[in-house]
Amino acid sequence: MKNLKYYIVVIFVPILFLSGCAKDFLNKPPTANITDVSFYKTDAEVMAATALLYSSVWFDYNDKASYALGDFRGGSVMALYNYKGNVRFNATPDDPENGAAYRAFYTVIGQSNLAILNINKYAGSGVSPDIKKYAIAEARYMRALAYRFLVMSWGDVPIITNNQTLLSDTTIQKNTIQSVWKFITYEMRAVANDLPEKPYATGRLTKWSAEGMLARFYLTRAGVESSGGVRNQSFLDSAAYYANRVITLSNAHLLSNYADLFKYPYNNNAESLFELHWVYDTRWGFSNTSPAYLAYSSDIGNGDGWGDEITATWWMMKKYEGFSSFGDPVVDTMLRGSSMDQRLKATFMLPGAYYPEITQTLNGVDQKLIFPYVVDLKDKVNKLNVKKYIVGQAKDVGGLASSQRYPNDTYMQRLAEIYLIYAEAIVGNNGSTSDQTAIDYFNKVHTRAGLTAINGSISLDTIFNERILEFAMEGMSWYDMVNLHYYNPDKTFAIYNSQDRGLFWTQPDNDVATKWTTPPTISQWTLRKTAWDTNRSINVYEGNFYLPLPAAEISQAPNLRKPAVDYYSGK
Repeated sequence: MKNLKYYIVVIFVPILFLSGCAKDFLNKPPTANITDVSFYKTDAEVMAATALLYSSVWFDYNDKASYALGDFRGGSVMALYNYKGNVRFNATPDDPENGAAYRAFYTVIGQSNLAILNINKYAGSGVSPDIKKYAIAEARYMRALAYRFLVMSWGDVPIITNNQTLLSDTTIQKNTIQSVWKFITYEMRAVANDLPEKPYATGRLTKWSAEGMLARFYLTRAGVESSGGVRNQSFLDSAAYYANRVITLSNAHLLSNYADLFKYPYNNNAESLFELHWVYDTRWGFSNTSPAYLAYSSDIGNGDGWGDEITATWWMMKKYEGFSSFGDPVVDTMLRGSSMDQRLKATFMLPGAYYPEITQTLNGVDQKLIFPYVVDLKDKVNKLNVKKYIVGQAKDVGGLASSQRYPNDTYMQRLAEIYLIYAEAIVGNNGSTSDQTAIDYFNKVHTRAGLTAINGSISLDTIFNERILEFAMEGMSWYDMVNLHYYNPDKTFAIYNSQDRGLFWTQPDNDVATKWTTPPTISQWTLRKTAWDTNRSINVYEGNFYLPLPAAEISQAPNLRKPAVDYYSGK
Protein backbone atom coordinates (compact mmCIF):
# COMPACT_ATOMS: atom_id res chain seq x y z
CA MET A 1 0.00 0.00 0.00
CA LYS A 2 2.76 2.36 -1.00
CA ASN A 3 0.75 5.47 -1.77
CA LEU A 4 -1.50 5.44 1.26
CA LYS A 5 1.40 4.53 3.51
CA TYR A 6 3.37 7.46 2.18
CA TYR A 7 0.65 9.88 3.13
CA ILE A 8 -0.23 8.48 6.53
CA VAL A 9 3.12 7.23 7.80
CA VAL A 10 5.18 10.29 7.02
CA ILE A 11 6.72 11.90 10.06
CA PHE A 12 5.45 15.34 10.98
CA VAL A 13 7.39 18.01 9.20
CA PRO A 14 9.53 20.20 11.42
CA ILE A 15 7.64 23.03 13.03
CA LEU A 16 8.58 26.17 11.17
CA PHE A 17 6.09 28.72 12.39
CA LEU A 18 6.11 32.41 11.88
CA SER A 19 7.62 34.63 14.50
CA GLY A 20 5.19 37.48 13.93
CA CYS A 21 1.92 36.06 12.62
CA ALA A 22 -1.49 37.12 13.81
CA LYS A 23 -2.53 33.71 15.14
CA ASP A 24 -2.01 33.71 18.90
CA PHE A 25 -1.15 30.05 19.07
CA LEU A 26 1.29 30.14 16.14
CA ASN A 27 3.52 32.80 17.65
CA LYS A 28 7.13 31.88 18.35
CA PRO A 29 6.97 28.18 19.17
CA PRO A 30 10.30 26.33 19.43
CA THR A 31 11.75 25.07 16.19
CA ALA A 32 12.10 21.30 16.42
CA ASN A 33 10.88 18.05 14.99
CA ILE A 34 7.87 16.98 17.02
CA THR A 35 8.81 13.32 16.80
CA ASP A 36 11.92 14.12 18.79
CA VAL A 37 11.81 12.63 22.29
CA SER A 38 13.31 15.83 23.67
CA PHE A 39 10.50 18.02 22.34
CA TYR A 40 7.52 17.27 24.62
CA LYS A 41 8.82 18.80 27.82
CA THR A 42 6.39 21.65 28.42
CA ASP A 43 2.77 22.54 27.86
CA ALA A 44 3.82 25.09 25.23
CA GLU A 45 5.76 22.48 23.24
CA VAL A 46 2.85 20.07 23.20
CA MET A 47 0.51 22.84 22.07
CA ALA A 48 2.99 23.84 19.36
CA ALA A 49 3.02 20.24 18.15
CA THR A 50 -0.74 20.14 17.53
CA ALA A 51 -0.93 23.66 16.07
CA LEU A 52 -0.08 22.20 12.64
CA LEU A 53 -3.33 20.25 12.76
CA TYR A 54 -5.18 23.52 12.18
CA SER A 55 -3.29 24.45 9.04
CA SER A 56 -0.68 22.72 6.92
CA VAL A 57 -1.99 19.15 7.29
CA TRP A 58 -5.26 20.37 5.70
CA PHE A 59 -3.43 22.29 2.96
CA ASP A 60 -4.15 19.88 0.10
CA TYR A 61 -7.82 19.73 1.04
CA ASN A 62 -8.12 23.51 1.16
CA ASP A 63 -6.12 24.08 -2.02
CA LYS A 64 -8.74 22.61 -4.39
CA ALA A 65 -10.60 19.65 -2.92
CA SER A 66 -12.79 21.80 -0.68
CA TYR A 67 -14.68 23.28 -3.61
CA ALA A 68 -13.89 20.62 -6.25
CA LEU A 69 -15.84 18.12 -4.14
CA GLY A 70 -18.02 20.31 -1.95
CA ASP A 71 -19.34 22.70 -4.61
CA PHE A 72 -18.77 21.27 -8.08
CA ARG A 73 -20.29 17.92 -7.10
CA GLY A 74 -23.11 19.66 -5.25
CA GLY A 75 -24.10 21.81 -8.20
CA SER A 76 -23.72 25.32 -6.79
CA VAL A 77 -21.02 26.08 -9.38
CA MET A 78 -19.67 24.64 -12.58
CA ALA A 79 -16.46 25.05 -14.55
CA LEU A 80 -16.17 25.40 -18.31
CA TYR A 81 -12.95 23.44 -18.82
CA ASN A 82 -11.55 21.81 -15.69
CA TYR A 83 -12.89 19.77 -12.76
CA LYS A 84 -15.05 17.76 -15.18
CA GLY A 85 -14.89 14.59 -13.10
CA ASN A 86 -16.91 16.36 -10.43
CA VAL A 87 -18.95 18.74 -12.60
CA ARG A 88 -20.14 15.93 -14.89
CA PHE A 89 -20.01 13.02 -12.37
CA ASN A 90 -17.69 11.00 -14.58
CA ALA A 91 -14.66 10.73 -12.28
CA THR A 92 -12.51 7.66 -12.85
CA PRO A 93 -10.10 5.81 -10.53
CA ASP A 94 -7.29 7.60 -12.38
CA ASP A 95 -8.71 11.09 -11.85
CA PRO A 96 -5.74 13.04 -10.36
CA GLU A 97 -7.88 15.64 -8.60
CA ASN A 98 -9.87 13.13 -6.62
CA GLY A 99 -6.84 10.98 -5.94
CA ALA A 100 -5.21 14.06 -4.44
CA ALA A 101 -8.30 14.76 -2.33
CA TYR A 102 -8.39 11.17 -1.04
CA ARG A 103 -4.75 11.34 -0.01
CA ALA A 104 -5.25 14.80 1.51
CA PHE A 105 -7.73 13.41 4.03
CA TYR A 106 -5.47 10.49 4.88
CA THR A 107 -2.66 12.98 5.44
CA VAL A 108 -4.80 14.63 8.12
CA ILE A 109 -5.56 11.22 9.62
CA GLY A 110 -1.95 10.09 9.55
CA GLN A 111 -0.65 13.25 11.15
CA SER A 112 -3.38 13.11 13.78
CA ASN A 113 -2.50 9.51 14.55
CA LEU A 114 1.16 10.45 14.93
CA ALA A 115 0.32 13.34 17.22
CA ILE A 116 -1.65 11.03 19.52
CA LEU A 117 1.12 8.43 19.49
CA ASN A 118 3.91 10.91 20.11
CA ILE A 119 2.15 12.81 22.87
CA ASN A 120 1.35 9.59 24.71
CA LYS A 121 4.88 8.31 24.23
CA TYR A 122 7.04 11.37 24.75
CA ALA A 123 5.15 13.91 26.86
CA GLY A 124 7.25 14.41 29.98
CA SER A 125 6.37 15.14 33.56
CA GLY A 126 6.48 18.86 32.82
CA VAL A 127 3.33 18.54 30.71
CA SER A 128 0.15 19.00 32.69
CA PRO A 129 -2.52 16.27 32.41
CA ASP A 130 -5.03 18.83 31.17
CA ILE A 131 -2.82 19.95 28.30
CA LYS A 132 -2.03 16.37 27.33
CA LYS A 133 -5.74 15.57 27.27
CA TYR A 134 -6.47 18.76 25.30
CA ALA A 135 -3.85 18.08 22.63
CA ILE A 136 -4.94 14.48 22.12
CA ALA A 137 -8.55 15.65 21.84
CA GLU A 138 -7.52 18.10 19.11
CA ALA A 139 -5.94 15.28 17.13
CA ARG A 140 -8.96 13.00 17.56
CA TYR A 141 -11.26 15.80 16.41
CA MET A 142 -9.25 16.34 13.22
CA ARG A 143 -9.10 12.62 12.51
CA ALA A 144 -12.85 12.18 12.96
CA LEU A 145 -13.60 15.14 10.70
CA ALA A 146 -11.29 13.82 7.97
CA TYR A 147 -13.09 10.47 8.10
CA ARG A 148 -16.39 12.28 7.73
CA PHE A 149 -15.19 13.76 4.43
CA LEU A 150 -13.85 10.41 3.27
CA VAL A 151 -16.91 8.30 4.06
CA MET A 152 -19.28 10.83 2.50
CA SER A 153 -17.27 11.09 -0.72
CA TRP A 154 -16.01 7.54 -1.25
CA GLY A 155 -18.43 5.46 0.83
CA ASP A 156 -16.70 2.47 2.43
CA VAL A 157 -13.13 3.41 3.44
CA PRO A 158 -10.51 1.87 5.75
CA ILE A 159 -10.29 3.14 9.33
CA ILE A 160 -6.66 3.52 10.38
CA THR A 161 -5.73 4.58 13.88
CA ASN A 162 -2.15 3.31 14.13
CA ASN A 163 0.29 4.16 11.38
CA GLN A 164 3.00 1.88 12.71
CA THR A 165 0.75 -1.16 12.51
CA LEU A 166 -0.02 -0.30 8.91
CA LEU A 167 3.66 -0.60 7.98
CA SER A 168 3.44 -4.38 8.33
CA ASP A 169 -0.22 -4.79 7.30
CA THR A 170 -0.79 -5.71 3.65
CA THR A 171 -4.34 -6.94 4.17
CA ILE A 172 -6.10 -3.70 4.99
CA GLN A 173 -9.76 -3.63 3.89
CA LYS A 174 -12.45 -1.05 3.65
CA ASN A 175 -14.83 -0.57 6.55
CA THR A 176 -18.57 -0.15 6.10
CA ILE A 177 -20.21 3.23 5.97
CA GLN A 178 -22.21 2.41 9.09
CA SER A 179 -19.15 1.43 11.11
CA VAL A 180 -17.18 4.49 9.99
CA TRP A 181 -20.01 6.71 11.22
CA LYS A 182 -20.18 4.79 14.48
CA PHE A 183 -16.42 5.29 14.92
CA ILE A 184 -16.35 9.02 14.25
CA THR A 185 -19.41 9.69 16.42
CA TYR A 186 -17.80 7.81 19.30
CA GLU A 187 -14.60 9.78 18.76
CA MET A 188 -16.35 13.14 18.74
CA ARG A 189 -18.29 12.33 21.91
CA ALA A 190 -15.01 11.61 23.68
CA VAL A 191 -13.50 14.81 22.28
CA ALA A 192 -16.46 16.86 23.56
CA ASN A 193 -15.80 15.53 27.06
CA ASP A 194 -12.10 16.38 26.89
CA LEU A 195 -12.20 19.87 25.38
CA PRO A 196 -12.83 22.90 27.61
CA GLU A 197 -15.55 25.49 27.13
CA LYS A 198 -12.93 28.17 26.47
CA PRO A 199 -10.05 27.65 24.04
CA TYR A 200 -6.43 27.25 25.00
CA ALA A 201 -5.75 30.17 22.64
CA THR A 202 -7.81 32.19 20.17
CA GLY A 203 -9.08 29.97 17.38
CA ARG A 204 -8.34 26.62 18.99
CA LEU A 205 -10.99 23.98 19.55
CA THR A 206 -13.50 24.05 22.38
CA LYS A 207 -16.25 21.82 23.70
CA TRP A 208 -18.60 23.80 21.45
CA SER A 209 -16.53 22.99 18.38
CA ALA A 210 -16.97 19.31 19.19
CA GLU A 211 -20.64 19.54 20.10
CA GLY A 212 -21.32 21.47 16.90
CA MET A 213 -19.73 18.62 14.96
CA LEU A 214 -21.73 16.11 17.00
CA ALA A 215 -24.90 17.89 15.92
CA ARG A 216 -23.73 17.57 12.30
CA PHE A 217 -22.69 13.94 12.73
CA TYR A 218 -25.90 12.83 14.41
CA LEU A 219 -28.08 14.53 11.81
CA THR A 220 -26.23 12.65 9.08
CA ARG A 221 -26.07 9.38 11.00
CA ALA A 222 -29.86 9.50 11.40
CA GLY A 223 -29.99 9.00 7.64
CA VAL A 224 -27.19 6.44 7.56
CA GLU A 225 -29.16 4.25 9.94
CA SER A 226 -32.56 4.93 8.40
CA SER A 227 -35.07 2.20 7.69
CA GLY A 228 -37.40 2.39 4.73
CA GLY A 229 -36.59 6.06 4.30
CA VAL A 230 -37.36 6.85 7.95
CA ARG A 231 -34.43 8.43 9.74
CA ASN A 232 -33.30 7.16 13.13
CA GLN A 233 -35.27 9.23 15.61
CA SER A 234 -32.83 8.88 18.50
CA PHE A 235 -30.06 10.34 16.34
CA LEU A 236 -32.32 13.18 15.21
CA ASP A 237 -33.00 13.89 18.89
CA SER A 238 -29.27 13.88 19.59
CA ALA A 239 -28.64 16.31 16.73
CA ALA A 240 -31.25 18.70 18.13
CA TYR A 241 -29.86 18.28 21.66
CA TYR A 242 -26.28 19.17 20.75
CA ALA A 243 -27.32 21.95 18.39
CA ASN A 244 -29.40 23.58 21.10
CA ARG A 245 -26.55 23.35 23.59
CA VAL A 246 -24.21 25.15 21.21
CA ILE A 247 -26.81 27.80 20.44
CA THR A 248 -27.70 28.50 24.07
CA LEU A 249 -24.42 27.88 25.91
CA SER A 250 -21.47 28.68 23.64
CA ASN A 251 -21.79 32.50 23.55
CA ALA A 252 -21.32 32.31 19.78
CA HIS A 253 -23.56 34.59 17.74
CA LEU A 254 -24.25 35.40 14.11
CA LEU A 255 -22.56 38.42 12.59
CA SER A 256 -25.19 41.01 11.75
CA ASN A 257 -23.97 41.43 8.15
CA TYR A 258 -23.53 38.24 6.10
CA ALA A 259 -20.97 39.81 3.77
CA ASP A 260 -18.71 40.61 6.74
CA LEU A 261 -18.11 36.88 7.18
CA PHE A 262 -15.84 37.03 4.14
CA LYS A 263 -14.28 40.49 4.38
CA TYR A 264 -10.73 40.37 5.68
CA PRO A 265 -9.93 40.31 8.53
CA TYR A 266 -12.80 38.03 9.57
CA ASN A 267 -10.70 35.28 11.14
CA ASN A 268 -11.92 33.83 14.45
CA ASN A 269 -15.08 35.89 14.57
CA ALA A 270 -18.02 35.32 16.93
CA GLU A 271 -19.85 33.05 14.48
CA SER A 272 -16.98 30.66 13.83
CA LEU A 273 -16.91 27.32 15.65
CA PHE A 274 -13.90 25.91 13.81
CA GLU A 275 -11.79 27.19 10.96
CA LEU A 276 -8.54 26.31 9.26
CA HIS A 277 -5.87 28.87 10.07
CA TRP A 278 -3.73 30.43 7.38
CA VAL A 279 -1.08 33.12 7.53
CA TYR A 280 0.82 35.03 4.90
CA ASP A 281 4.11 33.22 4.50
CA THR A 282 6.61 32.84 1.69
CA ARG A 283 6.90 29.10 2.35
CA TRP A 284 4.45 26.71 0.69
CA GLY A 285 1.76 25.14 2.83
CA PHE A 286 1.05 27.79 5.46
CA SER A 287 -0.97 30.30 3.40
CA ASN A 288 -4.41 30.02 1.82
CA THR A 289 -4.05 29.23 -1.89
CA SER A 290 -7.71 28.83 -2.86
CA PRO A 291 -8.30 32.56 -3.65
CA ALA A 292 -5.75 32.21 -6.44
CA TYR A 293 -7.87 29.58 -8.18
CA LEU A 294 -11.23 31.23 -7.45
CA ALA A 295 -10.57 34.92 -8.25
CA TYR A 296 -11.86 35.64 -11.75
CA SER A 297 -8.94 37.74 -12.97
CA SER A 298 -5.44 38.96 -12.26
CA ASP A 299 -7.08 42.39 -12.14
CA ILE A 300 -7.98 41.60 -8.53
CA GLY A 301 -5.21 39.09 -7.78
CA ASN A 302 -1.53 39.07 -7.01
CA GLY A 303 -0.08 37.58 -10.15
CA ASP A 304 -2.79 34.92 -9.98
CA GLY A 305 -6.58 34.91 -10.45
CA TRP A 306 -7.41 31.85 -12.53
CA GLY A 307 -11.09 31.39 -11.74
CA ASP A 308 -12.71 32.97 -14.79
CA GLU A 309 -14.10 29.60 -15.86
CA ILE A 310 -15.92 29.05 -12.53
CA THR A 311 -19.49 30.31 -12.43
CA ALA A 312 -22.74 29.92 -10.55
CA THR A 313 -25.05 27.36 -12.12
CA TRP A 314 -28.53 28.06 -13.46
CA TRP A 315 -29.85 25.71 -10.75
CA MET A 316 -28.15 27.85 -8.11
CA MET A 317 -29.43 31.16 -9.47
CA LYS A 318 -33.03 29.93 -9.51
CA LYS A 319 -32.84 29.50 -5.73
CA TYR A 320 -32.34 33.22 -5.05
CA GLU A 321 -35.58 34.90 -4.07
CA GLY A 322 -36.44 37.66 -6.54
CA PHE A 323 -35.41 35.88 -9.73
CA SER A 324 -38.24 34.28 -11.64
CA SER A 325 -38.79 32.63 -15.00
CA PHE A 326 -39.41 35.06 -17.82
CA GLY A 327 -40.74 34.34 -21.27
CA ASP A 328 -41.83 30.81 -22.03
CA PRO A 329 -42.16 29.03 -18.63
CA VAL A 330 -42.21 25.63 -20.29
CA VAL A 331 -38.78 25.81 -21.88
CA ASP A 332 -37.25 27.74 -18.94
CA THR A 333 -34.68 29.73 -20.90
CA MET A 334 -34.76 33.09 -19.09
CA LEU A 335 -34.70 34.48 -15.57
CA ARG A 336 -35.24 38.11 -14.67
CA GLY A 337 -35.16 40.10 -11.48
CA SER A 338 -32.97 41.04 -8.53
CA SER A 339 -32.73 39.71 -5.01
CA MET A 340 -32.82 41.13 -1.52
CA ASP A 341 -30.82 38.09 -0.44
CA GLN A 342 -27.49 39.56 0.71
CA ARG A 343 -25.82 36.21 0.20
CA LEU A 344 -25.96 36.53 -3.58
CA LYS A 345 -23.61 39.52 -3.84
CA ALA A 346 -21.37 38.05 -1.11
CA THR A 347 -21.08 34.72 -2.94
CA PHE A 348 -21.21 35.51 -6.67
CA MET A 349 -20.49 38.60 -8.72
CA LEU A 350 -23.21 39.98 -10.97
CA PRO A 351 -22.39 42.68 -13.55
CA GLY A 352 -22.16 46.04 -11.81
CA ALA A 353 -21.70 44.59 -8.30
CA TYR A 354 -19.51 46.95 -6.26
CA TYR A 355 -16.91 45.70 -3.78
CA PRO A 356 -15.06 48.62 -2.20
CA GLU A 357 -12.93 46.26 -0.11
CA ILE A 358 -11.19 44.89 -3.24
CA THR A 359 -8.85 46.77 -5.57
CA GLN A 360 -9.23 46.29 -9.31
CA THR A 361 -6.32 47.32 -11.53
CA LEU A 362 -7.30 48.24 -15.07
CA ASN A 363 -4.63 49.40 -17.51
CA GLY A 364 -2.35 50.16 -14.61
CA VAL A 365 -4.95 52.27 -12.76
CA ASP A 366 -6.44 51.17 -9.44
CA GLN A 367 -10.11 51.48 -8.60
CA LYS A 368 -12.51 49.75 -6.25
CA LEU A 369 -13.87 46.61 -7.83
CA ILE A 370 -16.96 46.89 -10.02
CA PHE A 371 -17.62 43.49 -11.57
CA PRO A 372 -17.59 44.09 -15.33
CA TYR A 373 -20.24 43.26 -17.87
CA VAL A 374 -18.29 41.42 -20.54
CA VAL A 375 -20.22 39.14 -22.86
CA ASP A 376 -19.02 37.21 -25.85
CA LEU A 377 -21.66 38.37 -28.32
CA LYS A 378 -20.91 35.49 -30.63
CA ASP A 379 -21.10 32.68 -28.12
CA LYS A 380 -23.49 34.40 -25.67
CA VAL A 381 -21.46 33.47 -22.61
CA ASN A 382 -20.47 35.32 -19.51
CA LYS A 383 -19.93 34.12 -15.98
CA LEU A 384 -21.13 34.97 -12.49
CA ASN A 385 -17.78 34.40 -10.87
CA VAL A 386 -16.99 33.65 -7.25
CA LYS A 387 -16.76 36.40 -4.64
CA LYS A 388 -16.75 34.37 -1.43
CA TYR A 389 -13.22 34.04 0.07
CA ILE A 390 -11.82 36.57 -2.44
CA VAL A 391 -10.02 39.25 -0.41
CA GLY A 392 -8.16 41.08 -3.18
CA GLN A 393 -4.66 42.36 -3.71
CA ALA A 394 -1.92 42.72 -1.13
CA LYS A 395 -2.86 46.38 -0.66
CA ASP A 396 -6.34 45.24 0.43
CA VAL A 397 -5.03 43.06 3.26
CA GLY A 398 -2.30 45.20 4.75
CA GLY A 399 0.38 43.84 2.46
CA LEU A 400 -0.18 40.27 3.66
CA ALA A 401 -0.66 38.59 0.29
CA SER A 402 1.25 37.57 -2.81
CA SER A 403 0.72 35.07 -5.59
CA GLN A 404 -0.98 31.93 -4.16
CA ARG A 405 -0.43 33.15 -0.62
CA TYR A 406 -3.37 34.65 1.27
CA PRO A 407 -3.97 35.14 5.00
CA ASN A 408 -7.73 34.48 5.27
CA ASP A 409 -9.00 31.43 7.14
CA THR A 410 -11.34 28.72 5.87
CA TYR A 411 -14.57 28.06 7.76
CA MET A 412 -15.16 24.44 8.71
CA GLN A 413 -18.28 25.13 10.77
CA ARG A 414 -20.28 28.26 11.56
CA LEU A 415 -23.10 28.87 14.01
CA ALA A 416 -25.53 29.38 11.10
CA GLU A 417 -25.27 25.67 10.35
CA ILE A 418 -26.17 24.80 13.93
CA TYR A 419 -29.42 26.80 13.69
CA LEU A 420 -30.37 24.93 10.52
CA ILE A 421 -29.36 21.55 11.97
CA TYR A 422 -31.70 22.11 14.89
CA ALA A 423 -34.55 23.06 12.56
CA GLU A 424 -34.01 20.01 10.35
CA ALA A 425 -33.72 17.64 13.30
CA ILE A 426 -37.06 18.90 14.64
CA VAL A 427 -38.74 18.43 11.26
CA GLY A 428 -37.17 14.98 11.22
CA ASN A 429 -39.34 12.43 9.49
CA ASN A 430 -42.23 14.81 8.98
CA GLY A 431 -42.76 16.95 5.93
CA SER A 432 -42.72 20.14 7.98
CA THR A 433 -42.91 21.54 11.50
CA SER A 434 -44.69 24.37 13.27
CA ASP A 435 -42.38 24.13 16.28
CA GLN A 436 -41.74 27.76 17.15
CA THR A 437 -38.18 27.30 18.37
CA ALA A 438 -37.24 25.55 15.13
CA ILE A 439 -38.87 28.34 13.11
CA ASP A 440 -37.16 31.02 15.19
CA TYR A 441 -33.77 29.37 14.72
CA PHE A 442 -34.35 29.03 10.97
CA ASN A 443 -35.33 32.70 10.77
CA LYS A 444 -32.12 33.75 12.52
CA VAL A 445 -30.30 32.67 9.38
CA HIS A 446 -33.00 33.62 6.88
CA THR A 447 -33.56 37.19 8.06
CA ARG A 448 -29.84 37.86 8.53
CA ALA A 449 -29.69 37.44 4.75
CA GLY A 450 -32.16 40.32 4.37
CA LEU A 451 -35.23 38.17 3.71
CA THR A 452 -38.64 38.25 5.33
CA ALA A 453 -39.21 35.87 8.24
CA ILE A 454 -41.19 32.71 7.54
CA ASN A 455 -44.17 32.12 9.81
CA GLY A 456 -46.43 29.17 10.46
CA SER A 457 -44.26 26.25 9.41
CA ILE A 458 -41.06 25.27 7.65
CA SER A 459 -40.43 22.19 5.52
CA LEU A 460 -37.41 20.01 4.83
CA ASP A 461 -37.21 21.42 1.32
CA THR A 462 -37.17 24.98 2.71
CA ILE A 463 -34.30 24.09 5.05
CA PHE A 464 -32.41 22.29 2.28
CA ASN A 465 -32.67 25.33 0.00
CA GLU A 466 -31.58 27.61 2.84
CA ARG A 467 -28.46 25.50 3.36
CA ILE A 468 -27.60 25.68 -0.34
CA LEU A 469 -27.91 29.48 -0.29
CA GLU A 470 -26.15 29.99 3.04
CA PHE A 471 -23.12 27.78 2.38
CA ALA A 472 -22.53 28.04 -1.38
CA MET A 473 -18.78 28.03 -2.05
CA GLU A 474 -18.03 26.78 1.46
CA GLY A 475 -17.60 23.16 0.41
CA MET A 476 -21.01 22.07 1.71
CA SER A 477 -23.55 21.41 -1.07
CA TRP A 478 -22.18 17.98 -2.04
CA TYR A 479 -22.35 16.80 1.55
CA ASP A 480 -25.94 18.06 1.82
CA MET A 481 -26.71 15.85 -1.17
CA VAL A 482 -25.01 12.89 0.51
CA ASN A 483 -27.01 13.54 3.70
CA LEU A 484 -30.20 13.30 1.65
CA HIS A 485 -28.99 10.27 -0.30
CA TYR A 486 -28.47 8.24 2.87
CA TYR A 487 -32.22 8.06 3.48
CA ASN A 488 -33.80 9.19 0.20
CA PRO A 489 -31.64 8.33 -2.81
CA ASP A 490 -34.50 8.64 -5.28
CA LYS A 491 -35.08 12.27 -4.34
CA THR A 492 -31.34 12.94 -4.47
CA PHE A 493 -31.09 11.59 -8.01
CA ALA A 494 -34.20 13.51 -9.02
CA ILE A 495 -32.61 16.76 -7.84
CA TYR A 496 -29.35 16.02 -9.62
CA ASN A 497 -30.94 14.93 -12.86
CA SER A 498 -33.09 18.06 -13.02
CA GLN A 499 -30.15 20.41 -12.37
CA ASP A 500 -29.11 22.72 -15.18
CA ARG A 501 -25.34 23.05 -15.26
CA GLY A 502 -25.12 24.66 -18.68
CA LEU A 503 -23.91 28.05 -19.85
CA PHE A 504 -25.85 31.31 -19.69
CA TRP A 505 -25.21 35.03 -19.86
CA THR A 506 -26.39 37.78 -17.56
CA GLN A 507 -27.35 41.21 -18.84
CA PRO A 508 -27.89 44.20 -16.51
CA ASP A 509 -30.60 46.68 -17.38
CA ASN A 510 -27.86 49.31 -17.35
CA ASP A 511 -25.35 47.94 -19.83
CA VAL A 512 -24.01 51.17 -21.30
CA ALA A 513 -20.47 50.20 -20.37
CA THR A 514 -18.57 46.94 -20.20
CA LYS A 515 -16.23 48.22 -17.50
CA TRP A 516 -17.71 50.86 -15.25
CA THR A 517 -15.53 53.41 -13.47
CA THR A 518 -18.28 54.36 -11.01
CA PRO A 519 -20.83 51.99 -9.46
CA PRO A 520 -23.84 51.77 -11.79
CA THR A 521 -27.47 51.73 -10.68
CA ILE A 522 -28.94 48.41 -11.74
CA SER A 523 -32.49 47.45 -10.84
CA GLN A 524 -32.55 43.98 -12.38
CA TRP A 525 -30.66 41.45 -14.44
CA THR A 526 -31.80 39.16 -17.23
CA LEU A 527 -30.27 35.69 -17.40
CA ARG A 528 -30.50 33.84 -20.73
CA LYS A 529 -29.43 30.29 -21.39
CA THR A 530 -26.79 29.96 -24.08
CA ALA A 531 -28.76 28.45 -26.95
CA TRP A 532 -25.99 26.38 -28.49
CA ASP A 533 -25.04 24.69 -25.19
CA THR A 534 -27.04 21.46 -25.14
CA ASN A 535 -24.78 19.80 -22.56
CA ARG A 536 -26.81 21.15 -19.67
CA SER A 537 -27.78 18.09 -17.63
CA ILE A 538 -26.00 15.29 -15.83
CA ASN A 539 -26.95 11.68 -15.15
CA VAL A 540 -26.40 10.69 -11.54
CA TYR A 541 -27.32 7.24 -10.27
CA GLU A 542 -26.16 4.78 -7.65
CA GLY A 543 -23.26 3.58 -9.78
CA ASN A 544 -21.56 6.99 -10.10
CA PHE A 545 -22.81 8.78 -7.00
CA TYR A 546 -19.76 8.07 -4.84
CA LEU A 547 -16.25 8.71 -6.06
CA PRO A 548 -14.25 5.64 -7.10
CA LEU A 549 -11.28 4.71 -4.94
CA PRO A 550 -8.04 5.89 -6.58
CA ALA A 551 -6.40 3.29 -8.80
CA ALA A 552 -3.00 3.96 -7.22
CA GLU A 553 -4.33 2.90 -3.81
CA ILE A 554 -6.06 -0.23 -5.07
CA SER A 555 -2.95 -1.35 -6.96
CA GLN A 556 -0.95 -1.27 -3.72
CA ALA A 557 -3.70 -2.75 -1.54
CA PRO A 558 -5.77 -5.20 -3.61
CA ASN A 559 -7.92 -6.03 -0.58
CA LEU A 560 -9.57 -2.66 -1.04
CA ARG A 561 -11.47 -4.38 -3.86
CA LYS A 562 -13.10 -6.74 -1.39
CA PRO A 563 -16.47 -6.04 0.25
CA ALA A 564 -16.25 -3.72 3.23
CA VAL A 565 -16.24 -5.17 6.73
CA ASP A 566 -17.64 -3.86 10.00
CA TYR A 567 -14.82 -2.11 11.85
CA TYR A 568 -16.18 -3.40 15.16
CA SER A 569 -16.58 -7.02 14.08
CA GLY A 570 -14.60 -9.19 16.47
CA LYS A 571 -13.59 -6.27 18.65
